[in-house]
Amino acid sequence: MSTLPDLPIAEVIPAVRAALAAHPLVVVQAPPGAGKSTALPLALLGEPWLAGLDVVMLQPRRVAVRAVAARLAEGLGEDVGGTVGSRVRFESRVSPRTRLEVVTEGILTRRLQRDPELRGVGLVILDEFHERSLNADLALALLREVQGALRDDLRVLVMSATLNADLPGRLGAPLVASEGRTYPVDIRYATVDPTGRIENAVAQAVRRALENDPGDILVFLPGVREIRGVQGLLADVDAVVLPLYGDLPLEGQQRALRPFAGGRRRLILATSIAETSLTIDGVRVVIDSGQSRTQSFDPGTGLTRMVTSRVTRDSATQRAGRAGRTAPGVAYRVWSERTHALLPQARPPEIMEADLTPLTLELAQWGSPEPASLEWLDAPPAPRIEAARTLLRGLDALDDDGRVTPLGRRLLDFPTHPRLAHLLLSGHADGLGALAADVAALLEERDPLPPGSGSDLTDRVVALRLWRRAGAGGDSRGDAAVLERVERLSRQWRRTLDVPADDSAPAAWDVGTLVALAYPERIALVREVQAGRLPGRFLLAGGQGAALPEGDALVGAATLAVAHLDARQAEARIYLAAPIDPQAMRGRAVWRDAVHWDARTGTLVAQQNLGLGALVLDSRPLKDVPAGQRVEVLAAAIRSEGLHLLTFPADAAQFRARVGSLRAWHPGEDWPDLSDGGLLGSLEAWLGPALERARTRDDLARVDVRPGLTALLPWNLMRELDERAPTHLTVPTGSRIRLEYRDAGEPPILAVKLQELFGLADTPTVDQGRRPVLLHLLSPAGRPVQVTQDLRSFWNSSYFEVRKDLRGRYPKHPWPDDPWSHRPMKGITKRGV
Repeated sequence: MSTLPDLPIAEVIPAVRAALAAHPLVVVQAPPGAGKSTALPLALLGEPWLAGLDVVMLQPRRVAVRAVAARLAEGLGEDVGGTVGSRVRFESRVSPRTRLEVVTEGILTRRLQRDPELRGVGLVILDEFHERSLNADLALALLREVQGALRDDLRVLVMSATLNADLPGRLGAPLVASEGRTYPVDIRYATVDPTGRIENAVAQAVRRALENDPGDILVFLPGVREIRGVQGLLADVDAVVLPLYGDLPLEGQQRALRPFAGGRRRLILATSIAETSLTIDGVRVVIDSGQSRTQSFDPGTGLTRMVTSRVTRDSATQRAGRAGRTAPGVAYRVWSERTHALLPQARPPEIMEADLTPLTLELAQWGSPEPASLEWLDAPPAPRIEAARTLLRGLDALDDDGRVTPLGRRLLDFPTHPRLAHLLLSGHADGLGALAADVAALLEERDPLPPGSGSDLTDRVVALRLWRRAGAGGDSRGDAAVLERVERLSRQWRRTLDVPADDSAPAAWDVGTLVALAYPERIALVREVQAGRLPGRFLLAGGQGAALPEGDALVGAATLAVAHLDARQAEARIYLAAPIDPQAMRGRAVWRDAVHWDARTGTLVAQQNLGLGALVLDSRPLKDVPAGQRVEVLAAAIRSEGLHLLTFPADAAQFRARVGSLRAWHPGEDWPDLSDGGLLGSLEAWLGPALERARTRDDLARVDVRPGLTALLPWNLMRELDERAPTHLTVPTGSRIRLEYRDAGEPPILAVKLQELFGLADTPTVDQGRRPVLLHLLSPAGRPVQVTQDLRSFWNSSYFEVRKDLRGRYPKHPWPDDPWSHRPMKGITKRGV
């Protein structure tokens, strides 16, 4: 069995064998072209610890699976399907002789779910792990649990072209590194960053390379649209122009990967799939657009969108390295060297940014609905997991406790997103199996109709069926290549559902009905047309606004089910949708009590709404509002607008101040918090019963708050309150004078006529003698003449200045020279006294 010893990986194969013999998990680092994917797996098939068991090797993309399997089989002088087999979605090339199976990451997850012990498998290889795809992270987490709980003999080999220095330590695994064998690559930057369409800058760079540099040329572009644009700009060059992207038919992919028999130079226009895994012989020049297109998920909207962004520096390094595999090469970067220094070093792991709905369903099926129960390199973010659970509950795939339902298990049998699996399964159950296959295939593929064709998905179904009826060579208003891919996928779904094709025109609402099965939160209800706003604006069941392009044929629709939209703006743009039967929407909706506070009118509004998520289809008055719900809504209104909605009489305000004073003076004691914040935080507890009949602001203003306030004070503290923070103090004349307590523990105020204190030496106190009051000494007319907390000092000093003024203004009142010995008085001096 050949191990391709001429490849650089051959130097470290003995070390890898030894590491796997001693450790269940090993990390191998080898640069692109070293042979880690095409030589190392073959060299491990005869290892004693493998004991004749099989090897499963994961690749991140279907193109890589096919290419790597072909190279491995070629190394054995065989075809794929013999010792080396491959599996991707809907395509299996294996036999009883197969020992090494190359698969996409999702295939391994399905196998683990069916057989957690992975019987018959002795080694799993996770290739291109530096990409940190979501499925690779999930596979590693599941495999580590299998190793720990079920299969201590199972080996896992993690292979990466580049490596974070801490990865082996985080995995607790030994590292075997291969230096590889690469040739120097001359990096050439643009003098300035490109402006306008990137296709123009790339085409110019290609023409320079064709003129100045030898060898085949590999061009990296973000997507198919840009590939076609560059292809059109280079139609006149003397080279064979070959596209390479994931959705390209297998024959087209193989044509791009093989040397051209005629000897002409190849110009390969590729997406990022050519960065790793795929070895393309003869490439001496790389032209990098500096852009990539990836999916980005927004958990706030629950929507995924394709985003074109700049490459990272590690990705640019990978791309440039493709030019130095077999000889010195050149890499043109169509951006400036200054911009390169500003690029991010690497992209975050996909698990941190992706839609986690498939992963969440897989975990529930695995029996680990809480991700924390598994060992992750990077744990999936909790908000994204919760968003996924919400969607899966809406699809009836999870129950309220996060456990997988029988329907959820059936959805996992479909190798696609749970949304589309729900569309296929439920659509088939409703008698729409053939249409469900067409719609699901259209939603997975690129739009077959040209730009400007409108947003109606039904038009795409009609175009597909016309194309199918006319045959591959017939006329079609759509892109024949895309329609062919759609039909190929639809055929697979029809085979899965066991239904024949249907080429008749779909019924009016059927396409929308199916879309709603996949996207229940995107059922949309038209909004009223407002002055200055265009028609065609909708509210989605998920609560977001969305709008059709101006002049779209669906603008007149009252209800839609939206499949594709762009959520970058506050109001999303609808790209693909279909009308849905309003009566069917009512059938999905449920009546719910809706009780809320209208701050504009100051009224409790109570009604029953026929609702579908955020959509209200009908409403009627709610006569009897449950007391608990009324209290909850009114308490929320008070919190929102403030305690000023309530009336606090003077005695209630003083009760709060007295308790607040003791709380401030004795923070270690259990005095309740009657501050605004404290009362707002416990409204339901102390005010709830009083709110049960309130409905308006006037009702709230009339609520008696005193019973609720006093109930907050335990009975044993009520007596202490009266003793330590009395409402009144008795002065020497026998008068009981009311105290005024204040916030934050400030001394309470005793406002008393000066004459009533004659003969009193010390300032009155509260809190069992600990706190002198603040005396506001009043004139006979009740006007303040002095403020003090030191009555003794006042008699000895300030009194005499005050006496001069008061004798002139109040001559009938006594103003003795010796206030210490004069008896206290309430009024004027009577004759004869």
